[in-house]
Amino acid sequence: MRELALDTETTGLSFIDGDKIIEIGCVEIVDKKITGPTFHTYVNPQREVSSAAAEISGLTYSFLKQFKPFPEVCQEFLEFVADDKLVIHNAPFDIGFLNNELSLIGISPLQNNRVVDTLVMAKEKYPGSPSTLDALCRRFSINSTLRTKHGALIDAELLAAVYINMSVELLQKGLFDTARDNGFINNSADESMKIIEPRHFELDETELAARYELLKKIKNPIWDRIK
Repeated sequence: MRELALDTETTGLSFIDGDKIIEIGCVEIVDKKITGPTFHTYVNPQREVSSAAAEISGLTYSFLKQFKPFPEVCQEFLEFVADDKLVIHNAPFDIGFLNNELSLIGISPLQNNRVVDTLVMAKEKYPGSPSTLDALCRRFSINSTLRTKHGALIDAELLAAVYINMSVELLQKGLFDTARDNGFINNSADESMKIIEPRHFELDETELAARYELLKKIKNPIWDRIK
């Protein structure tokens, strides 16, 4: 099954207030493995980037104005994602911005039923624990040291790794539960506490002599160096 880890950067927090997309990054996942193909583009928002957003992403309008606006990169983006599932952290934010951009040029919105929200997954799976992308990277020992600023492609790459790790955990739990429900695993206290008595095998004189002869052949053994 093909899925796409997706992230966007924007000029601000609200498309209702006119904020626009400035960067899109996608990473292909097939059968819960990162396969290599990616989609990445900067987008000319045709407006200034807020100081708060520029601080987070490091992107400014003076840099972005050299790139194409969303209507000119839209088709390539839609061809890459096709009809496959989209994996997004805090999906309402990114989907809201993408669908706003699509609506402005008369293209049908991306449907919510094709979206996996890893923020929702994390909150359900690890209640009470931090569920930011950085926190999840730490949980799974995913190296995020290159993430000095938020960038759509690097965030999509980290998100893909996080999603795969969470999916594997869920699969393992599902297999365990299935095995238990089918009687392959017995969780009763009596079985789990069953003690197997150790068996003792005494060496006879011939075996002891052979052991000592073998030890004599070892040059400069460590036990002779310990005082």
